[in-house]
Amino acid sequence: MCPPTFFDVREVKNPYMRLPIDRVRAQQQWDNLRRAFEDAGVEVETIPPVKHLEDMVFAANQVFVGYSDKIGRLIVPSEMRYLIRQREVPFYVEWFRARGYQVISLDLKGECLEGHGDLIWHPDHSKIWAGYGFRSTRGGIERFTDVMNDLDLPVIPLRLVDEHCYHLDTCFCPLNNDAVMIYPGAFAPEVLPIIRREWSRVHELSREEAVGFMANGIVANGRYITPRVTPNLIAILEQEGLRSVIVDTSEFEKSGGSVFCMKAVLE
Repeated sequence: MCPPTFFDVREVKNPYMRLPIDRVRAQQQWDNLRRAFEDAGVEVETIPPVKHLEDMVFAANQVFVGYSDKIGRLIVPSEMRYLIRQREVPFYVEWFRARGYQVISLDLKGECLEGHGDLIWHPDHSKIWAGYGFRSTRGGIERFTDVMNDLDLPVIPLRLVDEHCYHLDTCFCPLNNDAVMIYPGAFAPEVLPIIRREWSRVHELSREEAVGFMANGIVANGRYITPRVTPNLIAILEQEGLRSVIVDTSEFEKSGGSVFCMKAVLE
């Protein structure tokens, strides 16, 4: 995680972005989220924030973090769509490099790839789900796929069509190896049969639930950390044996992010 010391909204990059940001409240919300992770038994490490990089708090986006039997722990640096976010990437790359991660730099040739915003592991790490259409581009996903195939890691591309679901992590949330939550309207028509074929249970969220960042939660040791719940979400979680833990992320939602966006899971 990255502390929100310099968090702000300075450039409109998605439909959620608005001012003003209450920095005191943002720090309190970040502290509460960190505490929720730790209460769930998750060890938290931090990367130092950098002045003038207001979105660095969204630690899911700067690199893809993985593991391959062929090369061990690895990262793939992102090529962010917005210039100010591209400047975050080297700080994350060096943080991981210093901890022994193999850095796989792609020649994206102008294509975009936005880390775990669009690249989500299947819970058993048997495959990678890859969204594209608003931030990551199809070409970026194709180049990423070529490299992952060489490491015996299959990638399943999913085309996004709702601008409010500009990253895959806003509309697609694995709950366990068999169950996933999705907002169906976020996906192109050809994508839904693929999702339904690959998962035993596909739970549907409404658009209102998706724009409320309820698919942007985190499963952690029997808990689902989320900014809010509805009766539908509670029923889904109960079916999957998960207990909801609500953490307010309203200040960060003003920049288009919530729980999932504010962390990277280490291998």
